[in-house]
Amino acid sequence: MSAARRAQVLLGGSIVAALVLVGVYLAAGGASYAPAKTQDPCKARAWRSPEGLAQIAEQFSLSALDGAACKLGVSREALAQALASPEARERFAQRYHLSDAQIARAVRAGLLRAVDDAERAGSLSPLIAGPLRETLRGIDLEEAIELIDDAESLLGKVEGILGPAQELLEGFLP
Repeated sequence: MSAARRAQVLLGGSIVAALVLVGVYLAAGGASYAPAKTQDPCKARAWRSPEGLAQIAEQFSLSALDGAACKLGVSREALAQALASPEARERFAQRYHLSDAQIARAVRAGLLRAVDDAERAGSLSPLIAGPLRETLRGIDLEEAIELIDDAESLLGKVEGILGPAQELLEGFLP
């Protein structure tokens, strides 16, 4: 077989393979693809059964983002991107006509929602939840963003405050 004939066979085979690929894509529903809708951040989400501090922290952060996004009327994903850097937050504030104070109030409200959700799910002791709520009500925006970003550190410190005495104290609760 000549080199020209081999090139023609390869080209023809490539075209057939491309057409088969397009056909399979269309048969699998590719023509009607629509991106998944983002979930409503105002809807409560059930906490999974977390196994360890990292999973609790992840759910805490997601809950805090949901709460803040709900308060601002935006998606959790848009808010997460906005909190990634001061520049992104500034663009977000301009786009949605928000002040830093409004964003701070919403982020604090999101953190309070996360505490409520964690307590309801049994992932945060009621002995810690109350004082933690009071602390969160007074923190500034940068600290609030840091807590959402690194909830594992916060929850690890909270867990260590009571240590072994937590079980004994919880025995006295109704």
